[in-house]
Parts: sequence; C-alpha cells; structure tokens
Amino acid sequence: MSESKVWLITGCSTGLGRALAEKVLSENHNLIVTARNPAQLADLAAKYPDTCLTLALDVTDAAQVESVVREAEKKWGWLDVLVNNAGYGLIGALEELEEAQIRQNFETNFFGTLRMIRAALPVFRRQKAGHIINISAVAGFNNYPGFSVYGASKFAIEGLSESVAAETRHLGIKVTLVLPGPFKTDFIQRSLVRATAPISDYDATSGKFSKILNSMNGRQPGDPEKAATAILQIASETNPPLRLVLGKYAYDKVRRKLAAVENELKTWESVGLPTDFST
Repeated sequence: MSESKVWLITGCSTGLGRALAEKVLSENHNLIVTARNPAQLADLAAKYPDTCLTLALDVTDAAQVESVVREAEKKWGWLDVLVNNAGYGLIGALEELEEAQIRQNFETNFFGTLRMIRAALPVFRRQKAGHIINISAVAGFNNYPGFSVYGASKFAIEGLSESVAAETRHLGIKVTLVLPGPFKTDFIQRSLVRATAPISDYDATSGKFSKILNSMNGRQPGDPEKAATAILQIASETNPPLRLVLGKYAYDKVRRKLAAVENELKTWESVGLPTDFST
C-alpha cells in the first residue's frame, strides 16, 4: 500500500467516480467524497467512518466549491489529490443542439473543473505539493461527429491542464489528464443528454454515432475498477504523466490521431512552413 493521502473527488455517485472512491478508501486513504446528492454516498461513510467525509457538491455552484475545499483542508489540514470527475455527455450535431444545452454542458464539464482547480491551487501552493487529476475523455483528443460540444469541453480541459501544469510545476504541483475510452459505467444511459430535435441530414454522421453508442451500452470493454487502480498508481508516482490513456480502444484512437497529424504536417509543409519573414 502507498503512503496514506488526502483525496477529494467530484462526481462520486456512480460510474468511474464511484469506483475510484471505493478504491481510494479500500487502500486506507482519506477521502472527501462528493456528489450533488450526498445520500447516494451514505454507504461509503458508514463503511469508512474515520477516513470518509461525504459532502454535497454541485460544481456549477462557486460558493459550494469553495466551501468543499475549505472543509477538506479543515478536516485533515492537508490536501494531496484533487480529482475532477464530475461531468456529463451531450450528443447531437452542433446545429441540433440548443444554446442552453451547450452552455450547461460547458458550465459543468469545463467551468466546474476550472472552479475546483482555482479553489485548490492556494492550498497546493501553501503546501508546495499537490496533484490535480482531470478526467477528460478520448473525445477530448480525437473527437467524433455528434460530440462537438462535449468533445469541445474536454478539449478545453486539455488546454487548461497543459497550461496549469507549466505554471505550477516549479511549485511542486502535478497535473494529469486521464483519457478513458468506453468503460462499462452508466454514462450512456444516465449521463448522456441528447439533442431534442434531430435533423435528418445528420443521420449519417452524428445520428450514426448515437446509434453506435446505444448499441455499445452495457458492452463497453473498459473495467472501471482497473481504471481506478491505474489512477491510484499514477497518484503515487514522483513524476506522473501529463496524460494517462485508459484502455486499448483509447490507445488506438490516440495513435490514429497522432499519425494523421504527422501525415498532414508532411503533406502541407511546403505551403505552411515558408510563411516566416525572410532572413
């Protein structure tokens, strides 16, 4: 077992967040476990009364975010690991989505993550130590038709994380992006909002992808418990990765994107490269 740490995880009611919370507690770490409805976490608090603190948290509520981080520091006087897991999917071609849906998805997935990081950074700076783990998605590296907004929210987290990692490395703060592929959770059934007015012209693109997701539900290859084990492992590393890709599906998709970018660079180098001032 690794040295005991203090963790704070958002979005722990189900799915990967729940699996990670259970793994953290089983390894005798201290955990602030959060969900919009903390009653869903009561069994964890009962099983681990000395190491588990359950708190209500809606990451779109700035005051609640600040309060949870203060409670975490007050409870144990320290915070080692922040895991930003809260979020949900939004599927539909860009034209099919309503502006309110788009804004709410970014408010939760991106701004919720941003709020949590900003609230935790003063604690980490005082400590000169801390690890921010942001749960992204393989769609945040190589996106799909139908995930224009959801993928964009994850792409934004990627850019945010790269910069925060560079800004804070000298302060002893670590940042890791976790890019899962399809894992066997309730994401498709419970955590995926859909466009309400589909347009038939997109049946072959976003519509097709939506059907693929439906057919995959319950048959995803990823094991949430193994994902949780992998996340615990990188949290114990002195030099953790900036990106942790989870599962063969995600690895293959990342590699295809890298190969496509390299091929495009070579193909258009003669056009794009010679655009500097002549010396």
